[in-house]
Amino acid sequence: MGSCSVSFLLAALMVGVSIGLSESQLSYNYYKYSCPNVEAIVKQEVLSIFLTDATALAAFLRLIFHDCQVQGCDASILIDSDGLKTDSEMVSSKNFGIRNREKIQLIKNALEVECPGQVSCADIIALAAKESVALSGGPEIHIPLGRKDSRICSHKKSDIHLPSPGITVDEFLHIFTSKGMNLEESIAILGAHTLGAAHCINLVSRLYDPIPGDQINYSFELLLKLQCPSKNPLTNLTAVPNDSTPLIFDNQYYRDVLMGKGLFAVDFGISRHPRTASIVNRFAAKKNYFFQVFSSAFVKLSATNVLTESKGEVRKICNQVNNKYV
Repeated sequence: MGSCSVSFLLAALMVGVSIGLSESQLSYNYYKYSCPNVEAIVKQEVLSIFLTDATALAAFLRLIFHDCQVQGCDASILIDSDGLKTDSEMVSSKNFGIRNREKIQLIKNALEVECPGQVSCADIIALAAKESVALSGGPEIHIPLGRKDSRICSHKKSDIHLPSPGITVDEFLHIFTSKGMNLEESIAILGAHTLGAAHCINLVSRLYDPIPGDQINYSFELLLKLQCPSKNPLTNLTAVPNDSTPLIFDNQYYRDVLMGKGLFAVDFGISRHPRTASIVNRFAAKKNYFFQVFSSAFVKLSATNVLTESKGEVRKICNQVNNKYV
């Protein structure tokens, strides 16, 4: 089977076990002998990509979220449709705007020169994301490795499991606490919004059909409406920065949220919710503390339902499962 399977039963069988066990099956020394320079090579390749595209770091960070949220951190988001039976996860409208999937293959090519057939595309996604955090000014995060690549994917699962722009605070917390994160880690992982931009298509509902209780800074709302002037955008390409320093990984997101300048309703929500407001204030005031908690949350995110050993494979080409070429 060379394509993505939409069978939920088969997907369930292929997904890894719980976070605690999955993480224990990964290792900080996994490539010590098989590919000792893996992290240095990924860092150099990500830096090279960044030098030609300043937005690439945000794209790599978003990529790991959209991969791990569906079946787990298994590079299923990279699998292309085969044109016959099934569609890739990219068919889901919730993956609109995902970029740099092809850049993972560029990094893979560099690793194949150094250590052929050793490093999975899933590990490359995780390493590219953590290097993106560091290169944009964020913390240096050390993650365990040894993820294997999935042989299946599910665009239907993407529709189900990727959060919508209108997600509530309680819904958001449920998603990430179910991945083993505590309350602080769940709010810290939302701080990934300090990089990048959001497309108008995901903002117009809040701007033109606001839900009761949602609030937004008046001048900021006017600015957003200038950038997104219609409930039905003429183009899906128009984007608005996530915070006022969209190329720098810092704690500006939380500062903006406290001023009512978050892009989404959940941004306003976490600044007022009784369980999370104090955490937002702490992260806004203490960047290093945010970095510390984010690092812990990122390790847990990147270990979500991983495939290890014989449960997956190391793909030769990241957008196709291996048996397509057998």
